[in-house]
Order: sequence, then C-alpha cells, then structure tokens
Amino acid sequence: MFNPWIDEAWRIGVFVAVALVIGLIIGQPALLVLLVILGYLGWQLRNLRLLQRWLKEGKRFHPPESVGVWDDVFQEIYRLQQRNRKRKRKLGKMLNRFQEATEAMPDATVVLTPDDEIEWWNPSAGELLGLSYPRDTGQRIGNLIRHPGFAEYLRGGEFDGSAIDLPSPADERVSLSLRIVPYGKNQRLLIARDITRMQRLEQMRRDFVANVSHELRTPLTVVAGYLEAMEEECRDRDEGMRRMVEAMQQQSERMRRIVEDLLMLARLETERVSDSPEPVSVPSMLAAICEDARRLSGEEAHRIELEAEAGLWLQGNDGELRSLFSNIVFNAVRYTPGGGEIRVRWFEDERGGVFEVADSGIGIAPHHISRLTERFYRVDVGRSRSRGGTGLGLAIVKHVLLRHGGRLEIESELGAGSIFRAILPTKRLAHVQQNQISDDVV
Repeated sequence: MFNPWIDEAWRIGVFVAVALVIGLIIGQPALLVLLVILGYLGWQLRNLRLLQRWLKEGKRFHPPESVGVWDDVFQEIYRLQQRNRKRKRKLGKMLNRFQEATEAMPDATVVLTPDDEIEWWNPSAGELLGLSYPRDTGQRIGNLIRHPGFAEYLRGGEFDGSAIDLPSPADERVSLSLRIVPYGKNQRLLIARDITRMQRLEQMRRDFVANVSHELRTPLTVVAGYLEAMEEECRDRDEGMRRMVEAMQQQSERMRRIVEDLLMLARLETERVSDSPEPVSVPSMLAAICEDARRLSGEEAHRIELEAEAGLWLQGNDGELRSLFSNIVFNAVRYTPGGGEIRVRWFEDERGGVFEVADSGIGIAPHHISRLTERFYRVDVGRSRSRGGTGLGLAIVKHVLLRHGGRLEIESELGAGSIFRAILPTKRLAHVQQNQISDDVV
C-alpha cells in the first residue's frame, strides 16, 4: 500500500544526497545542503499558503495541485468537504421536510431555547398565539403569553406531558390547550391546540344534563308524594299492591338520588373554585360519616374503624368534602360482605393529607380500576343496583379532588378487598389543637 510519508522521506533524502555530492565536488557541501533545506522549507510554506487560501475560499475552486504528502492532504480534505456537503444537503432536506410538516399542522408549534426564548414557529402559532416575524424572534415566551396560569406552569419546570388550558393571547374567545415538551439538549417544543369547539360541546353536554336533572326533580317529587299516599291506602288492605308500591318507592328514591348526584356533578363542573376556602374539621366530619355508614350497614354488622389525626383540618368546601368522604366510605359498606372490616384513616405524610379507606370486600379486577371514575360505570351492574348505588359516586369524588388539587389512588385485588386513597396537597392542610379522635365500633 502506498505511503506518502515514505515517498516524502525518500525525496528529501535524495535531494540532500545530491546536494552533498555536488557540494563535495565544488568544495561547498554545507552551503548546498543548507540551500536545499531552505528550498524545501520554502516549498512547505508555499503549500501551507495554498492550504490556507483554499480553506478560506474552498467553495470557489478545486484543491491546489501539489506532490507527495501535500497532494494527499489536499485530496483527503477535499473528499471530507464533499462528504460534509452531502451530509449538509441531506440534513437541509430533512429540515425542510420537518418545517413543511410543522407548517401544515393545525396545532401551533414553537421551538424554544433553554432560556424559553423563541427560535422558530409555524404559521398556526402566528394565528393562535399572535406571534409576528421578526418582531418576536428571540423574545421570551413568558413575555408574550401573560397568563398567570402559564407563568406558574413555566416556573414549575416539570413538563411531564401535562397541559394547561388558557385563552388565546390573540383572541380571548379562542381556548387553547398548551403543553411544553422537552427534546434534544435542553430544547423545548411548545404545542398549543385549539379546543374551543370541544369546550363548547362539553358545555352543551353539561347544560343539557343539568337542565334535564333539574326538570326531573318536580315530577319525581309529585310521583313520590302520590306513592306515599298510595302506600297508606293499601297498607292494611292489599299486600300485593303494597309490595308493588314499595318497589316503586324504592325506584323513585333511586331516581331522586341519581338526579341529585347529576346536579352535584353539574355544579362541580361549572362553578368556579372559591378563592377563599373555609376551614373544615375533617376528624369530626369523618366521625359523623362513619356513624351514617353503620346505620347503612344495619344487620350486616360491618366492623368500621376510624383513625384520624387530631386537629388535622382542611381548607376547602365543606359540602364537597363531605360528599367526597361519604361516597368512598359508603361504597366500602355496599361492596363489603356482611361482617367484613372497613378501616377509615385520616393522616398526614410527605404526600400531604391522606384519606384512606381499606375494606375486606369483593375486590376489583385490574382492568376495571382505570374506569371506575367514569359516570355510570359499574363493575357488576346487578350488584351495584341492588346495593342502592347510582354509579356517580366516584365521578363526584374525582371532580371534588380536582377542585381541591388532589388525586385518587386505588389498590384492589379480586377477593382480597380494596384500598381507596384520596391525597390532598399540603398547602390545603390546617393544624388545629384538638384531642385525637379514635373510634372502633363493631
């Protein structure tokens, strides 16, 4: 294999040898060797000058012509340049395709630097976010989207795929779902989607459910009144008719509870969260709920235990929190066989305030757990109806937790019972000096 360095060494050796022989003939060997070395050095400097000029103006002409090592160096650099140019063209085409794809997207897309400065955006971002080129290039996104919720979202810095809903800075009638997605080396991609139509449809659904539920209250009240009168009429006369009236009363009462729960859900979805929550004595509330649970248990004689940290209160809405706690506790009673154990706990740990209900009930299969908070979703339709459930309790629990900044955790195993855990943020907790509440009743 050809090695240019060996060839160059031979060339230098031949020049020096020839100069030495001629110098010995004329009596000046040192002078001729020095002249050869100086000439070789000048040739090297010439090649360096050619290299410097070529690298500076390399796009305009082909590599310089030379011999030996320098020719090999020029050719290798030229081939490297060609490969880099091909790679740049390929990357440029990919970038153009990416920009064409993002420009065609209906969602607003904005590329942000690690300092949240705007690098690039697609036309949809100009329409939905009001960005204008070149005015907004290099601007901080927080200076252009001045929504308090977005400012807090940016300060949080934890972009795990969660989105924030806010009005468009270009048109407040347009609602946006906005999220930031990290990518690359500290780069961020801001994506905003127009959800105005979805929100309108959802609002129409809420209004429809609320209106229908409200309109059903009056006829149900009338029906319940007539059924009560009919029950008195046939109480001591016709046993068969009495049983039919009782069945109708039970279904009427169930309808009433469904309507009340639907109205509760509609209110939770539409009402604004209060800016001044009230202190709620959770221990005393849970004590009252557990008493109601024992009455609901009746002859089934569940063992219901309550452990609550003394003085651990919550800042929130009294009625909503009562509905949250009671729905979870009453569900445990309904789906735990007679004589079973139900343990209710209220305590504080590193997660915040924790309300936990553990039962020895029938348990829930894993594929049902993710859907339990859907409206009217039932694991066992026949059992749910026979136990008096409306199918809306856990949906109410979910919405109350959302309004209080909390979350619901569910652990369950078929035949081994369930644990429902509502976790509320530490900022919602209030500590009041009070005696520990503990209650164990069979």
